[in-house]
Order: sequence, then structure tokens, then C-alpha cells
Amino acid sequence: MASGRASRRVFLGVSVVLFTGAVALTIVWCASMQAMGEMPMPGGWTMSMMWIRMCGPTWFRAWASFVGMWVVMMVAMMMPSLVPMLWRYRQAVGGTGEARLSRLTAVVGIAYFAVWTVPGMAAYPLGVALATAEMQWPAFARAIPIAAGIVVLIGGALQFTAWKAQHLACCRQSPERGRALRADAVTAWRHGLRLGVHCGYCCAGLTAAFLVTGVMDLRAMAAVTAAIAFERLAPDGGRIARVIGAVVVGVGLLLIARAVGPG
Repeated sequence: MASGRASRRVFLGVSVVLFTGAVALTIVWCASMQAMGEMPMPGGWTMSMMWIRMCGPTWFRAWASFVGMWVVMMVAMMMPSLVPMLWRYRQAVGGTGEARLSRLTAVVGIAYFAVWTVPGMAAYPLGVALATAEMQWPAFARAIPIAAGIVVLIGGALQFTAWKAQHLACCRQSPERGRALRADAVTAWRHGLRLGVHCGYCCAGLTAAFLVTGVMDLRAMAAVTAAIAFERLAPDGGRIARVIGAVVVGVGLLLIARAVGPG
């Protein structure tokens, strides 16, 4: 009993340290990006300089830097909802030494965030390509605010789908009650990948809304983090997901109204 409590304290302590460090690094990154300023664009909106190729760093270096910070940002955003899943994994494995269990838990976490690395790897070249097109074609740039509103609207609508409910249930219940998992690295890696894929699908709508409303916006980041944590951890997660969806749909409609309104 005492050893179990000690194990839980160590696990939670390490999780808090990782979360705190990721949050601090994310805040520093957002501040440095915001210090670079934004470029006014046709249509009355501004574009982050993050998506504009600068003289000096190579494309690969800029891409690698973005991906690194994306992973840190995902750690900050997903840790609150990931910690319970990792704890359930530890309970499902059991029957092994604390040191080995900690290593296997780390493997699950690394595999989970490896899945989340993929969207970041794709987001930067896509963002740079869109920024280049926006600077070359003013008509395209003017359409961006309404397109962003539509993306947010669709992201909110996904919260009401059976597809969302299915993946949310997998995130909330995995591993299944009473199911024992083998205490080996391959099983841990596969379990982490499976968690990451379900989580990525489950968060697809919220992630898309976050990307188009501003990757460096700490308020949007905090709102999405809270939304994901609530729908994963609240007793009635499905209902919470639909409430969140209604809010996101409202935000999308507001963005569209602003984009098509006068002035």
C-alpha cells in the first residue's frame, strides 16, 4: 500500500515537472514569435511572421525548430488529459518492478507524442505555402478570414458526430477495464501509438480550429487544453464534448459574420 502511494507520488511529480517545463518553454516561444510582429494583410487581418521565410536559417532548420516547439506545445496541451491514461496503463501492466514500469510508461508517452509530431511536421510547410500564396494573391488573402471561420465551424460540428464519440470513448477507457497488458517495450510502444491515434482523431476538430485561430495565441491554447481535459476527465464526457462543440460552432459563425460584414 505504502509503495503504491509512493509510486503514485513519483509518477505525478514527474508529470507535473514535464508539464510545467513545457508550459514555460511554450510561453517563451510564443513571446519570441509575437515580438517579431505581424504583417497586415488584405482583408483587415494580420499574419504571423512565423510563416514567412527569413534570410539566414535554412528551410530545414526553420522546419525542425517549428516541429520541436510544436512537440513541446503538445506536451503542455495534452499532459492534463494524458496523465490519467498513463496511470491506467501502469495499473493494467502491474506485476513488474517500479524502474521497469517507469521505463515502459515513458515508452508509451514517447509513442503518444510521436503521433502528435506528425501534424506539426505537416503544419509548417503548409503554413509557409499558404503564406506565400496570400502574399502573392491579394484576393486569396481576403478570403482567409471567412475560410478560417468555416474551418472553426466544421471543427465544432465534428464534436457532435458518432466518429468523435467513438474516439473519445477510446481515450477515456483505454486500456479496457480488467485487461492486462504485457510488460514489454513493443507492447508499450504500440499502446502509446494507439492512444495517440485515437487522441489525434478525437481532437481533430479542436486542433484544426486552434491552428486557424492562431498557433501562438496563449488564450486559444489554454481554451483548447481545458476543452480537451474536460471532455476526457468529466463524468459525462460525451455531453461535455457536445457543449464544447456548440461553443466552437458559435465562434465559427461569429468569425464568418465578421469576415462578411461591412468594413
